Amino acid sequence: MSQRPRRGHRPQSGPGGNRPRFWGRHAVIAALANPERTVRRIWGTREALQALDLPPVLPITYADAADLGRLVPPDAPHQGLVIEVDPLDEIWLGDLLEAGEGDRRPLLVLDHVTDPHNVGAILRSAAAFDALGIVTQDRHAPPESGSLARAASGALEVVPWVRVVNLARALDEIGEAGFWRIGLAGEASGSLAQVMGDTRPALVLGAEGEGMRHNTAAHCDDLARLPISPKVESLNVSNAAAIALYAAAAR
Repeated sequence: MSQRPRRGHRPQSGPGGNRPRFWGRHAVIAALANPERTVRRIWGTREALQALDLPPVLPITYADAADLGRLVPPDAPHQGLVIEVDPLDEIWLGDLLEAGEGDRRPLLVLDHVTDPHNVGAILRSAAAFDALGIVTQDRHAPPESGSLARAASGALEVVPWVRVVNLARALDEIGEAGFWRIGLAGEASGSLAQVMGDTRPALVLGAEGEGMRHNTAAHCDDLARLPISPKVESLNVSNAAAIALYAAAAR
């Protein structure tokens, strides 16, 4: 029986397989520092480029701020730097679970969270609280993009991101690896602190508004709510993820 390849490429973002472009100092410097990231070319002002230690083989184009503004979405805060990159190699869920075997880091599972700013902010919180990684469904998550990398503020390069075809099957595999799968839901009776206890949590969050799908919730071990005031109905998913990760880290 042939063994499946262990690594692959994520689908290119944009029409025609165009490579994503990142902008802003944090996203650019983090991408350049990541040995797993292939940077194809860089544009920048002389002042911004002089502050970087660039590999000699990297094609460099000097440009003024106005020219850089034409390479990125309107009003994007490029800070004098734009790069073109290849998407990171795919990470298999089994490899991530194996890498985290024996430690207590939480895992984040996102169900149909498609906004790149939210996913970027969640990656940043995952880096801040040392999460093992995040898991999303491949067809219902944003591709790597400048907006996502900017929101992640460098965390896209350091937090493992697994994309799976079937989220329910992935949750089964996560449970078999020893995680307690906790779905965040406003209607849950127990608070996150009560439900989490001393478990090794996989925190499952659904899209803002719709929340988790029924089938996703059915593959969780328990549901939990964040103890928020009745003055607001719910939190933005990236805020909820940050609070849940803090709760896991503060135990």
